[in-house]
Amino acid sequence: MYNVYILKSSKNGDVYIGSTNNLGKRILLHNVGKAKSTQFYRPWQLLTNETFTTRSEATCREKFLKGG
Repeated sequence: MYNVYILKSSKNGDVYIGSTNNLGKRILLHNVGKAKSTQFYRPWQLLTNETFTTRSEATCREKFLKGG
């Protein structure tokens, strides 16, 4: 199962959209600063997530949400 998730920074209100096959671990990595793209805007809160059966479905949805 793959997840597309939306996080919100508690620091400045920025929103981050990503995809993963391990949502809990990925959010933890964002919040401990191991994800370079989000490390300066911690902590992050999960706003929502959607589950897909294939990686390609999740990637397609992530691109759509990001405006591509």
